[in-house]
Amino acid sequence: DPCSLNAQKRQPRHCSRTMVCVRTATVDDLLQMQQTNLWCLPENYQMKYYFYHLLSWPQLLWVAEDHDGKVVGYVLAKMEEDTSQPPHGHITSLAVLRTHRKRGIATALMRRSQLEMKDVFSARYVSLHVRKSNRAAFHLYTQTLKYEINDVEKGYYADGEDAYDMRCMFEVDETDEKADDGETNEEGEAPPDLVTEGNLDEEKTKDDETQ
Repeated sequence: DPCSLNAQKRQPRHCSRTMVCVRTATVDDLLQMQQTNLWCLPENYQMKYYFYHLLSWPQLLWVAEDHDGKVVGYVLAKMEEDTSQPPHGHITSLAVLRTHRKRGIATALMRRSQLEMKDVFSARYVSLHVRKSNRAAFHLYTQTLKYEINDVEKGYYADGEDAYDMRCMFEVDETDEKADDGETNEEGEAPPDLVTEGNLDEEKTKDDETQ
């Protein structure tokens, strides 16, 4: 299925006009990802920061594209390198064009990246920051994706607004526990469907290493 979550190459002509394909990002997507970021979010990044993510954690960058091959959403994520904490990922940025919201795209992007964090990097949880005023994003993270508030960071954003430091703990199944005990881990469960239906409005996150 060219529109499956495992698709690695662009095949937009195989998608219907109402279908959005979610796939791993490539270097050719970075300009469109940056443009989407500029359209949707006040927290913006230089191109070298996108390259840094892609070169370091290519499994964690995902895009959603329409039937014309236009990027309509993305998730930019990474693994944190703090050895004092258990392995964990971080959502640097998530954005979906306003014309494609309320279709479950942000949820699909987040779940796909989180699955790779857990399966590829053995992450125990994922973190993110979100503005306290962004109620739509807060609803997405808490109600749909089951994040919880870990802390409140005062004046986190450049304009002085506070941020919620949020975390989502990954479930540790029996095969993970066996792997920790030195036993071979079995192949994981198949990924979810391409795009799940959901009620989605505006999503905004900001990484703690920028601005």
